[in-house]
Amino acid sequence: MSGDRIESIAAALVVGGGIGGMAAAISLAARGVRVELIDLDPEWRVYGAGITITGPTLRAYRRLGLLEQIKAEGAITNRTRLFRYDGTHIADLEEPVIEAGLPATGGIMRPVLHRIMQARVRELAIPVRLGLTVTALENRAEGVDVTFSDGTSGRYDLVVGADSVYSTVREIAFPHMAPAVPTGQGCWRISIRKPPTLEAGEFYLGHANPAGITQCAPDSVYMWMLTPHEKRDAHFTDEELFQRLKELLADFGGNAGWIRDNMTRDDWINYRPLAAALQPRPWYNGRIVLLGDAVHATTPHLASGAGMAVESGIVLAEELGRAGTVAEGLHAYQERRFDRCRDVIESSVGIGRLQLEHGDPEAHKALLEGALSRLNEPF
Repeated sequence: MSGDRIESIAAALVVGGGIGGMAAAISLAARGVRVELIDLDPEWRVYGAGITITGPTLRAYRRLGLLEQIKAEGAITNRTRLFRYDGTHIADLEEPVIEAGLPATGGIMRPVLHRIMQARVRELAIPVRLGLTVTALENRAEGVDVTFSDGTSGRYDLVVGADSVYSTVREIAFPHMAPAVPTGQGCWRISIRKPPTLEAGEFYLGHANPAGITQCAPDSVYMWMLTPHEKRDAHFTDEELFQRLKELLADFGGNAGWIRDNMTRDDWINYRPLAAALQPRPWYNGRIVLLGDAVHATTPHLASGAGMAVESGIVLAEELGRAGTVAEGLHAYQERRFDRCRDVIESSVGIGRLQLEHGDPEAHKALLEGALSRLNEPF
């Protein structure tokens, strides 16, 4: 990974050690910035679902220098198979290769992806402080005074808020923004061993609850299903998650049916309601800036949340390296990212709305294909 050295920033704080935060930390450090990374989780963990890695996301990871590790520890393919929900094969879609030498698509377990990125953070000697967030941020002429949740403080030339859809940095420094908005859908996920006949990624269509399977390693997959949000007063217990997902899969054949019949209580199952938000500009306040879910939270319909976060981390460092001043760099970052993130969010939410309304499949197909084609364009 190479780029212009960032002369305007000596020290930066990245708040949030997820995908976007690590991408920003890696990108800034590679351009000569002394970066410090903090994360609220004292164990710096991530939950256990897999993640679909589209061509655009793989392209972004190649820019970070992590493509070969992802290929080695994930699963790469060049097609997606479409089935009717009962298991009847409909068609195979050949996935386009958007850059020479770049795989078309694939998947990886999210904890494995985090481990790969964490290793790169450590290779760059980026200090990481855990069990920590910020409680106060004060813009000064040449930096930001930061108060941490453990009572300590520091001054940085730049503060990057990449601390999730529930961003503390956003709450402190961006009063014109609001929390993400529920979309009315929820997403079920299960991580499980690979069905014996699975050959590529699969989508199951024609049901009120669309589903899909992504291979994440030679012997493991994750399956997702989108349903209308199930409102409850309390979270599902592990037993309830298991029984409810079995019920939701009752109509399904093919490998989705195989997962229903072979899933056990030891398999990791998760349910969460979906929410999305494209936060209004400005995305920066003085020398405080947001990226990832903190400012452009999307739903999984285009499998692009992680890709957008990585792209934003890369673009932030690129524009700061090109600009004469920090303010110019932050503005250029915002303008370069805003419309692309808006397209992803509006398209994803639109697809979800069509699913909830059992809308025209051709409209669904057109919206999906158009969005995916635009995602393949350079960022």
